[in-house]
Amino acid sequence: MSLNEPIKKWDGYRVWVIGASSGIGAAFAQALIGRGARVALSSRNARALAAIADRGAPERTLQLPLDVTRPEEIAAAFDRINSTWSGLDLAVLLAGSHEPVRAWELDATQARRLVETNLIGAMNASAVLAPAFCRNSHGAIAVVSSVAGYGGLPSSLVYGATKAALINFAETLYLDLAPRGIGVYLINPGFVKTPLTDKNEFTMPALISAEEAAREMIRGFEDGKFEIHFPKRFTRWLKLLRLLPYRFYFPLVHRFTGL
Repeated sequence: MSLNEPIKKWDGYRVWVIGASSGIGAAFAQALIGRGARVALSSRNARALAAIADRGAPERTLQLPLDVTRPEEIAAAFDRINSTWSGLDLAVLLAGSHEPVRAWELDATQARRLVETNLIGAMNASAVLAPAFCRNSHGAIAVVSSVAGYGGLPSSLVYGATKAALINFAETLYLDLAPRGIGVYLINPGFVKTPLTDKNEFTMPALISAEEAAREMIRGFEDGKFEIHFPKRFTRWLKLLRLLPYRFYFPLVHRFTGL
């Protein structure tokens, strides 16, 4: 049973990718453009957005640079989408950052910056989108979290906490919005080769490309799933690991990460 309405046709579909300038966001946006979707591109990097639009179909893209920590910029971009396309079908909230942090390296200023970008940014966007979608009885929100949110992992002290919060946030969004006919998706990637994961100093099992991650996301949307997690050969083991008592979980995580 699908928890969301399956997306059967991307041609002409109106999608807003927030966090589209690099990594999974850029690969996902390019894949959608290749499938005929109309794609609004947002991030702080205007030059990268322009390059993505130029490589695809400029006539079907909107370039909307913004900072997710500034709600007024999100609202202005959403207004432009509505005025240009007369509505929006799907918003994918990918904007995020990562800094490996161990407990003895914790810095309050850096932690606050990560929380503002990863968690508050998604909430800022949802605060603009959810009321409008409810008024129109149409639309969907996809929250991109991470398997790092399943349980505590070394070097993920702040990043993992924001992703765990996003999982809870997406679950609660679904409880509130699904009865109103609004789609909600939770996307939990494993390790994907991006400029962010390049910062990790440990071996990343089942590492996949951003292009493969984009294909997995599209497949999940087309199947109408609530949680889209990948690659399954890795994420299923993490789901099982999280069910173990802590006396087993903690030693296994140390052994698994080498940290």
